[in-house]
Amino acid sequence: MRALRRDLRNGDNFPELLQELRELFATPKPNQAVRALPGAGLNIPIWLLGSSGFSAQLAGHLGLPFAFAGHFMPENTLPALDIYRRSFQPSEVLDRPYTMVGVPVLAADTDAEAQHLSTTEYINVLRLIRNQLAPLSPPVDTVEGLANPFEQAAIESKRAAAILGSRETVRRKLDAFLDETQADELIITSNPYEHAARLRSYEIVAEVARQAARETEQNQLTAVK
Repeated sequence: MRALRRDLRNGDNFPELLQELRELFATPKPNQAVRALPGAGLNIPIWLLGSSGFSAQLAGHLGLPFAFAGHFMPENTLPALDIYRRSFQPSEVLDRPYTMVGVPVLAADTDAEAQHLSTTEYINVLRLIRNQLAPLSPPVDTVEGLANPFEQAAIESKRAAAILGSRETVRRKLDAFLDETQADELIITSNPYEHAARLRSYEIVAEVARQAARETEQNQLTAVK
């Protein structure tokens, strides 16, 4: 932390640290004393990931791609994306805004199975609210009565963007999410208890993405004809 000159009390110097990082990844200048090896000259793509409007505005001003952590701050997703797009200035990196948004997705073979598996994340969020950190718990038959009204409201807020369900349900809800956010890319998070269920969830999402890509390509071909 000291070597990076990071002040843990605030982030006021973040723009300066970002600029320094970008310079280290750029082509070295004559007599440049400090060089990043092997990063110097590679022009490694830099995204700003944020959960508020600060990084959104900075990414816009610098013309950088912006990723929003909607998987744990869903209520700020649309406002942050709006700030980014309104403040965007074309740069040598991008000529238009380019966004990525995080969204929790739990896909299963049926809607009922996805709802059952999601109780693990419900309990996990409840523990975070209570500051009771612990490993993931197996899914339960019901979460009724586990949380008080205040905790229930907080859980619903944190999980407002969560997409649960079968292949068809996930496809429909992801389409709606993309229509609402106009995101160019998505960060998919999935946290069921069993590793096999997690792999199955990502497998279904991948199948949905491939199907959507095929349909888009077919529509484009039809439009050309």
